[in-house]
Amino acid sequence: MNLFYLEEVSSTNQYAKDNIDKLDDKTIVYTYNQTNGRGRLNRKWSFTGEDNIYASIILKPSTEMKEVYSNLTQYLCVILCEMFEEYGVSANIKWPNDIKINNKKISGILAEGCINNGKLQGLVLGFGINLNTKIEILSKIDQPATSLNIETGREIDKKIFLKKLSDKFCLRYDNFIEEGFQLIRKDYIRRANFLNKEATVKIFDKEISGIAADITKNGALKLIDKNNQEHVLLIGDIL
Repeated sequence: MNLFYLEEVSSTNQYAKDNIDKLDDKTIVYTYNQTNGRGRLNRKWSFTGEDNIYASIILKPSTEMKEVYSNLTQYLCVILCEMFEEYGVSANIKWPNDIKINNKKISGILAEGCINNGKLQGLVLGFGINLNTKIEILSKIDQPATSLNIETGREIDKKIFLKKLSDKFCLRYDNFIEEGFQLIRKDYIRRANFLNKEATVKIFDKEISGIAADITKNGALKLIDKNNQEHVLLIGDIL
């Protein structure tokens, strides 16, 4: 994978989308200073200092959109969990694509597609990882958060982490595009500690509550409400 460093940028995803024609397939645009990052549903991504990674992976698997591409965030979730485990830390997934350690967020993912005249120019898979965040910064975030240095008790080398991540991502990427979510379903479910528990999912301005019963073969969340009605959710956020 090509690694393309930016000294400072408002958003790696926005930069990637603006320059999608100039960036090669399997390029990671990254920075340590992102001034206006975004999360899912246009939420602001909190800047947690220059000791962390803010990055976007540019992928150009084809010129037409395919169902499997929507599962790339879940693929990256599994890869990130495997990375944290290599550092001796157990990580869990909050559906669909947040990574938590001890119920505290350490990473989030935002995927976007670039389409022009009906053709797919590329996919942009953005992510932020708290690697070396200071405790005083984390205390100002509006949700429980942590970082890898806090969990391990040691400083994390950002360049080594990103290189290992890029290698691990590429290792099964082609197989994933061919086989889809089924390739990682067991790995995903094993880290999905919200399953078989009460959950409330927010879908835009609507909320659905019930038991998070399963993750389908397509990566959707199966929720059983109090009336025993089954809901198969492709989008939304567990509250």
